[in-house]
Amino acid sequence: MSEKRKLIFIVNPAAKNGFSLRIWKKLSMQLKDIPYEVYFTEKTRDGTEIAKSLAMKHSHPLLIVAVGGDGTIHEVINGIMHFPHVTIAYIPAGSGNDFARGFGMPQDPKKSIEYIKELIDSHETLFDAGVYTTNQGVNGIFVNSVGAGFDALISMKGNQSKVKKWLNSISLGKLAYTYYIVKELFRYQPTTLTLEVDGETKKFEKTWFVTVSNQQYFGGGMKIAPHADPQDGEFNITVVHRLSKIKLLFIFVSVFWGGHLKYKEVVSFNGREISIDFDQPVRVHADGEDIAETPFYVKISPKSWGLIQKAE
Repeated sequence: MSEKRKLIFIVNPAAKNGFSLRIWKKLSMQLKDIPYEVYFTEKTRDGTEIAKSLAMKHSHPLLIVAVGGDGTIHEVINGIMHFPHVTIAYIPAGSGNDFARGFGMPQDPKKSIEYIKELIDSHETLFDAGVYTTNQGVNGIFVNSVGAGFDALISMKGNQSKVKKWLNSISLGKLAYTYYIVKELFRYQPTTLTLEVDGETKKFEKTWFVTVSNQQYFGGGMKIAPHADPQDGEFNITVVHRLSKIKLLFIFVSVFWGGHLKYKEVVSFNGREISIDFDQPVRVHADGEDIAETPFYVKISPKSWGLIQKAE
């Protein structure tokens, strides 16, 4: 790079019940020799608004570092899309941290800050993003995955729960999702899914959920899409349908190593533009954040944002 990047941190102090703020206080001690700015979010969507405001304010190269969980990086990337002078970095300080896994970033916050200091002025790597639009007028960007059905319901319940807050206090926040999987399993009624993938219609009866993945992981380390590549210009789509409730539990366990793909009730394929609808409205998540109900539409935005990353 010919011009040095300005270093800016956007910190979500509430991530993982305040763990993010404690991590930031420790890491900031390692930045005494580097000029930087820091901004703190206070409510939902602050990360998007702060990142967008900074991108519009500055015309020289910026490195914006999200400090928090997958929801924090989701908000920041939504703010900087279409601003090519902005590059992204990440310090994982949430309970899931699928972004760090899926994009080959350090998962240890202490290693992350050294990684950022080393690569601050290195060339960025460009990655794909997904663009989603819903019938309720909600639209935005995702970089991990979007999904509809049982997994989106679990994500919503887990994120809203007091159980997760308590478990986060003892660094076991991911168990909240396991709790809600078991709790909601016997209430949920799978229904017919209709997909239109690159102009071809596909129907799946008794569908539990569909996930459209840009990278491999979701749900705090579940390898939902082992074949997803965030640089190939396509999504990987996973449909889970026509199986018993007990078998669904086995599939959720096997997702952690990608073993779910061996089941005949799990279908996986690729696509660039996808319309998603169910016979009855179901919840939709984007990067683990509850956004709306079905129907909705997604399309790929190839190599549309930059991340600092070590060359392999």
